[in-house]
Amino acid sequence: MRVTGFRRVAFGSLAALALSACEGGFDLDLRDSLGGFDTSRAAQGATEPRPEPDARGVISYPNYQVVVAERGDTVTRVAQRLGIDAAALARFNGIDPDVSLRHNEVLALPSRIADPAPEQDQGPLDIAGLAGAAIDRAPADAARAPEAVETVPLAAGPEPIRHKVERGETAFTIARLYGVPVRSLAEWNGLGADLNVREGQFLIIPVVTAAAAGAAPVTGPGAGSQTPTPPSSVTPVPQLDEPPAAQVAAAAPEPAPAPPAAVPDTAEFLTPVAGTVIRAYAKGRNEGVDFGAPAGTRVNAAEAGVVAAITRNTSGIPIIVIRHDGNLLTVYTQVDDLKVEEGDSVRRGQAIAAVRAGDPSYLHFEVRNGLESVDPAVYLDL
Repeated sequence: MRVTGFRRVAFGSLAALALSACEGGFDLDLRDSLGGFDTSRAAQGATEPRPEPDARGVISYPNYQVVVAERGDTVTRVAQRLGIDAAALARFNGIDPDVSLRHNEVLALPSRIADPAPEQDQGPLDIAGLAGAAIDRAPADAARAPEAVETVPLAAGPEPIRHKVERGETAFTIARLYGVPVRSLAEWNGLGADLNVREGQFLIIPVVTAAAAGAAPVTGPGAGSQTPTPPSSVTPVPQLDEPPAAQVAAAAPEPAPAPPAAVPDTAEFLTPVAGTVIRAYAKGRNEGVDFGAPAGTRVNAAEAGVVAAITRNTSGIPIIVIRHDGNLLTVYTQVDDLKVEEGDSVRRGQAIAAVRAGDPSYLHFEVRNGLESVDPAVYLDL
């Protein structure tokens, strides 16, 4: 009985220490206390704050979404708020539908949900109907134009890793695996004071700050240093009348600079904007590619062709459709400052518009082969 009571006291002390680590200004560092298991790197790393969820509690990333629980939520209540199946949500997260959730606890969504009322998305757009006679100048089998972008505001910054907890893992081992503080892991996922995680639970791994990512790793005494090579007794000592090495280097002619490497332009289509892909092509959900780029960034024609249609959606956002050889159409939306008109012939790389201001600002680009959308990556050097 004495041993049992001691264990209870010890466990309670450890839980209290874990809580203070989460709420205070430091992290629980179990350095050298678990048979060589060292969490010092995780305890020292700095991470970004978790992005704020939208009004529904959803945080959207390019490849997945999570929902953040409110006070008093259950899985069923969260599912009802989002209009999704509670059993599927519970099963995906390895939890019972009626279990009470902690405030800020994170659940992974089994499938992507759209924003019910995005500011820049007014539902499917029939370019053919909007363009009227202009699009009729395109080949008959290319008359159908793309649908609208399913605009879901994405969280700023890089997409964090989503980790599924396996049997035997703890918050500490997961934090060490990814080199992040356990305190940040708890804050990002709404973990309790005991830092418990369950098998099958999804955790989003905090994003390490750029400064921490580039910091030199901490090493033990003597680690990482090299023993200097002793001077050789067979190497002759330089003569005193030899000029210093600095003078020799100054007198030597400078090597000619290497010519710049040629930028290949072998892709069938030119990438229409200088930016990064923030949302990839997904048939039926995203019929093109979204390039994140600052507002005002130049938008170029992906290939030579004729401007078949310029129209606007119900919010007045321009849509440009260019017809190319081979029964292909390219579509450019979320643009402004148009530089072409319907019927204009354009060259490959010619400026046709600029990226429209938004949060985030981006260009949506589609490639259509006849009636069907195709993955732009097939035509671009992505």
